[in-house]
Amino acid sequence: MSSPQTSQTFAQKALARAAGRESVPVGEIVDTRPDLILSHDASAAIRRIWLQLGQRRVFDPDRMVITLDHAVPAPTTRHAQNHDEIRAFVKEQGIRHFYEVGDGICHQVISEEGLLRPGQLILGGDSHTPHFGWMGAFGAGVGRTEIAALWATGELWLRAPDAIRITVEGELRQWVTAKDLALSIIGRLGAAGGLYRSVEFTGEAIAGLSLSSRMTLANMMAEFGAKNCYLEPDAVVFEFLARAALRREGTSEDEVALTNRIAELAAGALYPDDEAVYEEEHLFELADLQPQVACPHTVDNTVDVRELESVRVQQAFLGTCTNGRLEDLQAVHTVLAGRRINAGTRLLIVPASKRVFQDALAAGLVADLLDAGAVFGTPGCGPCMGNHQGVLAPGEVCISSANRNFRGRMGTVDAEIYLASPAVVAASALTGRITSPAEVAQI
Repeated sequence: MSSPQTSQTFAQKALARAAGRESVPVGEIVDTRPDLILSHDASAAIRRIWLQLGQRRVFDPDRMVITLDHAVPAPTTRHAQNHDEIRAFVKEQGIRHFYEVGDGICHQVISEEGLLRPGQLILGGDSHTPHFGWMGAFGAGVGRTEIAALWATGELWLRAPDAIRITVEGELRQWVTAKDLALSIIGRLGAAGGLYRSVEFTGEAIAGLSLSSRMTLANMMAEFGAKNCYLEPDAVVFEFLARAALRREGTSEDEVALTNRIAELAAGALYPDDEAVYEEEHLFELADLQPQVACPHTVDNTVDVRELESVRVQQAFLGTCTNGRLEDLQAVHTVLAGRRINAGTRLLIVPASKRVFQDALAAGLVADLLDAGAVFGTPGCGPCMGNHQGVLAPGEVCISSANRNFRGRMGTVDAEIYLASPAVVAASALTGRITSPAEVAQI
């Protein structure tokens, strides 16, 4: 057994591996070599920085992933020009992992494709890169200049972060979700409570969460200020990623191939030592949770949904890298099937990826939700960024399953954004006011 002096958190182990080191003490700056380098529509601007560095060929095109997802289809000529530049760059540099308009949001697509493995390091030009903690990988967002440097050298320095351990116990009750847990954590500990920390979850309750719920929880830790997030990978994670990778490679998913791939993934997984030292430790009981809502204009301004049931909403939005998966559409369907949304409320649904959209179509969810009055958008970031597909009018209120609600986030400074789970979004679309799904389930 390791001693407290040599025991390491997940973050220390992951950065040590990425730096080719045996161990890394907290606070030390190390040169890391990420397994994947992520960028999206900002790649056109990053390319210009990269060229200013005197570069003409990227260091390793196979470690790069580029998606078009933030403004798709292009809402302006400027966005279209950026997309055109990116496509030309991808072709010129031989970048294989390129995902076009409509393929989906970067974090969802990389997860679905099985491009990343537990224990690996991904650095992304997107602040929600801690998303990959769902699979036990180290994901961190960095700036455009840093991405340009990574394209040029394949390396970037990082400081090993202090860590916070959050133990989660119990089971989620009906209508309570991982989004509510995330909002509860941020509400209790503050939006800066995890600033440049490795937020590492433990507890039997985590293993009881679906993979979609784990993605939601890890993704929201970006709003906690986390440098990275970590959930312990298990057999469910390994099988999902193994099947995804075999499917992408066009390899048979027979029992032998699947078993071998699962074994490879499990062998590479990292787990914190039992005696690892954490800067803080917190306990959250799922049995105590009620559906939460983050009120304008900060994510940590959270209250019980029942405290807001007089707030009228003009728009309800379901989607994003936080809550745009099939499980989320199913939750909306459970609330709305056979009903019509409020006449004064718009319900916008943007699936997180093409695969999610296809699965929802095959399950009959899309037809039913269209009948309920929903409008579907192209898989991508859409209204969350305030680029298009759902910009708010001055004075309007939106209940959203997204991750941010600061002033102007959805394109309009004089509008209000409330954040909640997909079920709360659906119930609110049905009544035209912020509503608990438990209330409409009784109607």
